[in-house]
Amino acid sequence: MRRLRQLNFNTIYEAAGGASAIRDLVERFYPKVQEHPLLAPLFPEDIRPVMEKQVQFLTQFFGGPSLYSDAHGHPMMRARHMRFPITQERAEAWLDCMRRALAETELSEELQAIMLDRLSGPAFHFMNS
Repeated sequence: MRRLRQLNFNTIYEAAGGASAIRDLVERFYPKVQEHPLLAPLFPEDIRPVMEKQVQFLTQFFGGPSLYSDAHGHPMMRARHMRFPITQERAEAWLDCMRRALAETELSEELQAIMLDRLSGPAFHFMNS
């Protein structure tokens, strides 16, 4: 977080630009997921509810309002993902989709790196296969 303070922000959420930036990222991310041969089978055809939960989760995860917890209770993300076979290859594919989505935003390369680094921990923590 020291790097964020050097950028004069307290949270990733704030540095990214808040709610609109998180929604923009999610809207760039999920088409990539839907096109990915390893990831697409894990997601429903109607991806909108998943996207809304992701907006809520990333908002909270990056230091914004607790939208996810307010709507769904404690995130318990590892437990919520246990029903899906998440391999190292799928975790890496998920992160690659996120990296490519971040690259399409107006966010600085430094902030993109911070966000991707922060997401790497959970991505690999969810592995269960």
